[in-house]
Amino acid sequence: MANFSKSNVPQFSVDVYQNEYLPEGGRDVSAIVTVTATGGGTVGSAVAAPHLYSPGQGPSAAVAIMVDCSGSMDYPPTKMRNARDATAAAIDTLRDGVHFAVIGGTHVAKEVYPGGGRLAAADATTRDQAKQALRRLSAGGGTAIGTWLRLADRLLSSDDVAIRHGILLTDGRNEHESPEDLKAALDSCAGRFTCDARGVGTDWEVKEVTGIASALLGSADIVADPAGLAADFTQMMETAMGKEVGDVALRLWTPVGTTIKFVKQVAPTVEELTDRRTEAGPRAGDYPTGSWGDESRDYHVCVEVPAAGLGQEMLAARVSLVVPQPGGGSAHNLGAQGLVRAVWTDDMVASTSINPQVAHYTGQAELAQAIQQGLDLRKAGDMDGATAKLGRAVQLASASGNADTAKLLAKVVDVVDAAAGTVRLKAKVAEADEMTLETRSTKTVRVKK
Repeated sequence: MANFSKSNVPQFSVDVYQNEYLPEGGRDVSAIVTVTATGGGTVGSAVAAPHLYSPGQGPSAAVAIMVDCSGSMDYPPTKMRNARDATAAAIDTLRDGVHFAVIGGTHVAKEVYPGGGRLAAADATTRDQAKQALRRLSAGGGTAIGTWLRLADRLLSSDDVAIRHGILLTDGRNEHESPEDLKAALDSCAGRFTCDARGVGTDWEVKEVTGIASALLGSADIVADPAGLAADFTQMMETAMGKEVGDVALRLWTPVGTTIKFVKQVAPTVEELTDRRTEAGPRAGDYPTGSWGDESRDYHVCVEVPAAGLGQEMLAARVSLVVPQPGGGSAHNLGAQGLVRAVWTDDMVASTSINPQVAHYTGQAELAQAIQQGLDLRKAGDMDGATAKLGRAVQLASASGNADTAKLLAKVVDVVDAAAGTVRLKAKVAEADEMTLETRSTKTVRVKK
C-alpha cells in the first residue's frame, strides 16, 4: 500500500501558451493553459488545508462502488460474476485506511457492504468481509441510476475526507426513472464527489454513461467484453488512490470590460466548463476540475477584451488554482498562476499567426464534435451527412496524429483518403465498435510542445 506523507502533496504549476498579438481592432484572445501537478513537493501551508491529505488527519479518501444488479446482468450469467470479480479486485486495490462502501443498484439502491449508512475502513478484515458480501449479489429488478448516486453521496458525505470518489458500473439503459430524475441527482451530487462510469456489454446508452462521468468530473469508457472488467476496475481504483488534492478549481480573474467566451478542458479529454462557473469575488470565477494526483491537463481559455490602439497592451486574464472552501469561506490558493496577455500591433505576421497549441486543440475539439455529430446522423439515417462529418473526423485525426481515434474511426468507415477526409460508411458495423468510438470521441492527444 502507498504511504502518503506531507512531502507527497503535489506542487502545482501553470504554463500559458498563446499568441498575444492582435491586429488593430482585434478583441479575441485565446490561450492554452497547461496545469501540472507533480508529487513529492510541498505547497507551502497547503498540507494543513481542507481537501489536502496529511497523515494523522483521518482517512485521505472515501470510495463508493456502485454495481448494476438489474435483471439484465444475468444475460449472460458470466456478466454478474465478472462484475463481482471486478469489484473484488477494486477492493483489493484500496489503500489501507481508505473508507469504502459497496452499493447494489437496481430500481432502488441497496447497501451491500458495510451497511447501516456508514463506510468501512479498508484493512485485511474489511476487504475480506466485503468480498464475502459480494458473493451474495444476484441480478434482478430495474435500473434507476439516480438512486444509486444519491445513496453514494449520502455515504461519502458522512466522512470528512480529502477525496470522495465513486465508481459506477451499468449494463443497461436508465429505464426506471425519468431523464429529469437522473439530471436532478447529478446536479445534487456535482461538486460533492467525482465518479468514473463504465458501460459493460452493448445494451447501455452512451450519452447516459458519458453524461454521468462529465457531470461528476470522472472518466467514462466501454468494457465491451465483461471479462475485461477486473483489469479496468483495478486501473480505475489505482488512479483514484493516486489522487491527493480534491475539489481543485481553475480561477479566472479578468479586468473590467473583458468577457470570458469559453473555458474548456482539452486534454486528456474535451470537457466543456464554461457553464460550470461559480462567482468568486469581483471579476473572478471558479471552474471545477475535480481531484488531482501526479498528472497534467490542458485547458483552452478564450476571452474578449476591449478594443485598444496600436502599441497598447493589457492583462487579458489571470489564471490561478484554488481549493474553494465549503460554506463560501476563503479559498485556499495552491500557489500557481499564469497570465494571458493582449498586445495590439500593426505587424501582420505577428497578429495573424495562430499559436500551435491553440490550433491543435481547436482541431481536437472539432474532432470530438464531428464524431458525435456523424454518429448521430448515421443513427438518424442521414448517410450523406454522416459520411461528411465522419470524413472530416478522419481528416482531423490524421492531421493531429490522434492514432487511437483514427483506428476507432476505421472500424466505422472505410478510409479512401485520410488527408482529404474521403471515406465510405461501412455497410455493417459491430455495435461495440460504434459505441467505443462514441464513448472515446472526446479523448485527445497532447500537442508536442
